Amino acid sequence: MTRNVAIVGGGHSEWGERAATWKDLAQEGGKAAFDAVPEVGPEDIEGLFVGAVQPERFANQTHVAPLVAELLGIEVTEMTARTELACASGQAALRYAWLAIAAGQLDVALVLGVEKMNLGREYMPEMQASMANVLDREFDGANGLAAPPFFAWYAQRHMHEYGTTREQLSMVAAKNKTNASKTDFAQFQSTCSIEEVTDSPEISAPLYLYDCSGITDGAAGAILMSEEKAREVTDTPAYITGSGQSSMAGNSINNLPSLSTWPQARKASQNAYEQAGIEDPVEDIDVAEVHDCFSISEIIEYEELGFADRGEGGQFIEDGRSHIDGDVAVNPRGGLLGCGHPLGATGVSQALEITHQFQGKVSSDRQVDDPTTGLIHNLSGSASVHSVMVLDRDPQ
Repeated sequence: MTRNVAIVGGGHSEWGERAATWKDLAQEGGKAAFDAVPEVGPEDIEGLFVGAVQPERFANQTHVAPLVAELLGIEVTEMTARTELACASGQAALRYAWLAIAAGQLDVALVLGVEKMNLGREYMPEMQASMANVLDREFDGANGLAAPPFFAWYAQRHMHEYGTTREQLSMVAAKNKTNASKTDFAQFQSTCSIEEVTDSPEISAPLYLYDCSGITDGAAGAILMSEEKAREVTDTPAYITGSGQSSMAGNSINNLPSLSTWPQARKASQNAYEQAGIEDPVEDIDVAEVHDCFSISEIIEYEELGFADRGEGGQFIEDGRSHIDGDVAVNPRGGLLGCGHPLGATGVSQALEITHQFQGKVSSDRQVDDPTTGLIHNLSGSASVHSVMVLDRDPQ
C-alpha cells in the first residue's frame, strides 16, 4: 500500500545562542508545530520521529524520543524513533515518517528536530571536539580535522580546478545572511554585503567567519499526514513526491572520491528527481533549501543538484540565478549561514520553508513568486552522505 503524504505545517523555536535547555527547545519546537496547525493536537499524533545528533554529548541525555513524547503530552500509539545521521538527522526523520505514512502504518506524525549546542564560551573546546565526532573519530577526528579546514580544502580545490573566485564565495554568504534578516527565528538578523564577508576574521583560508554556519541552539517541528487527513486540515499541503540518498564512498576522508565534487549528491538528486518526475531541475524546481554549511558548499551543490554545469556554480551565483527572483530561489530563509545550524533541526526547518513558501506564509520580501515545486538537500559527516527530498503543491 502506497499513499500520498503531505506536510501540513509546523513551526520553530527561536534559534541562536540560547540559555534554554534541550528539553526547553523540544517543548518550544513542539508547541510551535501545534500552534501552527491548531486542528492537530498531541492526542492526534500516532508516530513521533525526533532528529537529534548529539544530545548525549551536549545535554547528557539519550532515549530522547520517548522523552519528547512525555514533554509534549503525546501518547504514541504506533511508532516512535530518534534518527541520527549527523547534519541530515532532521531529513532522515522526515523520510522515516513519510515512509511510515505512505506504507499505511500511520496517518499522522510529528517530526521534531532538536539540537542544543551552546554550553557556554568556556566549553568551546568541548563543543568543537563534539562536532568532530561526525567524522571517523579514530582517524580523521583524532588527527585534528574539523569542519572549517575540511571545507577550505574543497574551496581551494574548486578554485584551482574551475576558477571559482573569492568574491563568488562572498556572494553566497551575503545573499543568505541578507535573506535571514527577513526570517523571524533566524540566529543572524543583519543584512550583509560582499565586502563584510571578507572583512570578517579569516578562519581557514580561503574561508572567513561569515563563510561558516553558526553554532546554534534550536528546534523545528513539522506535522505530516496522509493525503486524506491532510485535506481535512489545509488546502495547501506540501506533498513529498521524491526522496533520494547516496553514500557512494567511505566515511573516512581518505576514501572520498574528490575534493571538488560530490557525486553522492548527484546520485541522490537523480533518484529523487526520477521519483518526482523532475526532468529539468532549473525549469522544474522553483525554490530550494540546500546545505550551505559553508559558502563553498552551496556553489558545489548548484552543480551536483543540476542547477549549473560542473565548474559553473560560481557563475550561477554571480549571475544572480540563485536569488529569490532568479532561476531557482536558493535558501530564501537564509540557509545555514543565516539561520544557523542546530544540527538535528536543520532538515525539518528546510522542509517547513518549502511548505510555507507554497502556502504564502513567509515574509513578502522573501516570498518566491508562485512556487509549485521545491527541494531540500543535506550533506552529513565528511560530506560522504547526501540526502535530497522533493516537495510539490500537488500530489503525483
